[in-house]
Amino acid sequence: MAPSPSATSAFFIDSSDGQRFCLLHQPPAGQAILGQVIYVHPFAEEMNAARRMAAMQARALAKAGFVVLQIDLLGCGDSSGDFADATWNTWLQDLALAQRWMRKRWPEDPLWWWGLRAGSLLAAQACRASAVPAHLLLWQPVLSGKQHLNQFLRLQMAGDITRGEPSRGTAPLAQLLAQGASVEVAGYRVSAALAQGLDQADLEGLPVGSQIICLELGSPSAGDSLSPALSSQLHRWQQAGCTATAHLAEGAAFWQMQECPDSEAWVHTSLKALQAASVRGLP
Repeated sequence: MAPSPSATSAFFIDSSDGQRFCLLHQPPAGQAILGQVIYVHPFAEEMNAARRMAAMQARALAKAGFVVLQIDLLGCGDSSGDFADATWNTWLQDLALAQRWMRKRWPEDPLWWWGLRAGSLLAAQACRASAVPAHLLLWQPVLSGKQHLNQFLRLQMAGDITRGEPSRGTAPLAQLLAQGASVEVAGYRVSAALAQGLDQADLEGLPVGSQIICLELGSPSAGDSLSPALSSQLHRWQQAGCTATAHLAEGAAFWQMQECPDSEAWVHTSLKALQAASVRGLP
């Protein structure tokens, strides 16, 4: 007899400034729950490019016994508001809303934050706010919000070149943001409050005892190794009293491309790591 399929439901969670669209993936009926997972999506167009891979991972986790919540943050996807309305603080409030919703229903199960790219920065900040040991699964984590913001602003330079216009560089956009104005880059209007929050975000200061599992794009069979930047971050986490490991996962940079082959190694590696953590037991 084939195993019962996992259940997926779509709904909205009410917030003080509208509604947040959510997808909930639950294990097959009768299966023991190993833990909860809240997915924190990437910034701007990376969110849309990564949707398929995020859905693949969510379904695989649910089939294995994890309850997975995917939430569209304010101004993203099918949630209320426009991207221009978003601030870093409102996104953190959305994550707190998602956490309360999950904890109300599954209070005893360990909670994992699963962040992709800049979503890793948001997940880390949500964990710092709780001040208790956290569990994080970070996919290709952005290590510096300042660097990520600068890279995003450079998309305007690429647009200038494509249109045959002289490149204005990032300085005028950065100046507008510093003055409290919003800027438009690659079709996304970014508020000064959102840019400031991203600019100041990092992965430091996680509560002692936190467990972090990172995945980075690479091929062990081809002799690849972790990037120096991630290796340094792992060392800092470990020195700060956290348990931190990292794995290379083969595939494509799916967060950068709307259409690319599935990177199944990311799904299998993540699933194996979370299952192993569940067998060992979490603090």
